[in-house]
Amino acid sequence: MRPFVLILALVVGAPALSQVPFGGGAQDVGAPVEVTADSLSVARNGGSAVFEGGVVIGQGEIRLSAARVEVAYDGENRRIARLDATGGVTLVSGPDAAEARSASYDVDAGVVVLTGDVLLSQGETAISADSATVNLATGEAQAEGNVRTVLQ
Repeated sequence: MRPFVLILALVVGAPALSQVPFGGGAQDVGAPVEVTADSLSVARNGGSAVFEGGVVIGQGEIRLSAARVEVAYDGENRRIARLDATGGVTLVSGPDAAEARSASYDVDAGVVVLTGDVLLSQGETAISADSATVNLATGEAQAEGNVRTVLQ
């Protein structure tokens, strides 16, 4: 088990912030996105779709699961631009995992923003926070607001 590497930034008036590695390094954020769910609703204009019930999204080695995921497509290329997940969100990449109430994934940037009772775990070490931003392209994560951890 590798320990979290923490860099704590203390800035007057700013919320608690820490940086941690996530997923063991860079992920292939350009890989195809595969979605499975119990149901799918597509907007009439084709600009969005909603997956509900046991939603599991995979991209390379990354897995995101939630009760509901809304997919927004870019208007030009009909590619997935953003995924907004709610309801028991879990993000897994390699040996690392994150849980939250909701998450928003900017596919082009490879960045996931998790909010609400966030828990980042890596082996025996865990960090809880109000929110976290995970850059899947670089493997870096930042936790903000009421950050708590016990270093093993």
